[in-house]
Amino acid sequence: MPEGHTIHRLAARHRALFAGDKVLVDSPQGRFAEGAALLSGTVLDNTEAYGKHLLHHYASGVSLHIHLGLYGKFADGDGEPPVPAGQIRLRISSDRHWLELRGPNACELLTPPEVEALRHRLGADPLRADADPDPAYARIGRSPTPLAALLLDQTIVAGTGLIFVTEALFRAGIHPLAAGRGLAATGWAALWDDLGELMRAAVLTGRIDTVRAEHLPEAMGRPPRVDRHGGEVYVYRRAGQPCHVCGTPIHQGELVGRNLYWCPICQPG
Repeated sequence: MPEGHTIHRLAARHRALFAGDKVLVDSPQGRFAEGAALLSGTVLDNTEAYGKHLLHHYASGVSLHIHLGLYGKFADGDGEPPVPAGQIRLRISSDRHWLELRGPNACELLTPPEVEALRHRLGADPLRADADPDPAYARIGRSPTPLAALLLDQTIVAGTGLIFVTEALFRAGIHPLAAGRGLAATGWAALWDDLGELMRAAVLTGRIDTVRAEHLPEAMGRPPRVDRHGGEVYVYRRAGQPCHVCGTPIHQGELVGRNLYWCPICQPG
């Protein structure tokens, strides 16, 4: 599932393509036909990302809410849209650009109160200027739940996925199974700042790189990472490989059906 930086990149891309334009909207697949008919011919005012949720705000007052889930993906281009092929849930076009959406977990229209309800049930998004990390720590700091699970809970921190969580915990020297209530306020402040730094860098580059300069391949004389997710990381999907810092093999475990990765030396339990 795409992590928050991808959704923020998509929001910026769609804003650049369509903001201020009257758009045509349809649903070649048919599953969003009614919603598309309500949007078609209206102006797309703005777009925004909140965690893993994408919102298109229209001049008519309604918003298009999209959650990609595991299989959703966008394609876009210039000029006339191509002949529909495959299961296209949503297609948006203007005189200059087109956009297609396939396989989302959610593609629906929301009223302004429903948009506010969505925001209210999500935690703080490290990529948003209006994010307030204090309510997140109010829950984390009193919880016996493992920190990794708390940071993956979108009602506490929005937009973080397994890569950002496991990597930020490594960089902080915190074991992913450590209880949230063991994290001091100063530790939370540092962890929050680091998450924001990593995620903002990923928005700019389109990939997740988490290793510090001294641990990059060129600095260490090691081959670059080869993985379909891309990016240089410390622990994510590196089980059994040597830690870039201490050389100890990276451990792998499981938490609520998710794989976890950590260094037993750099992140003592």
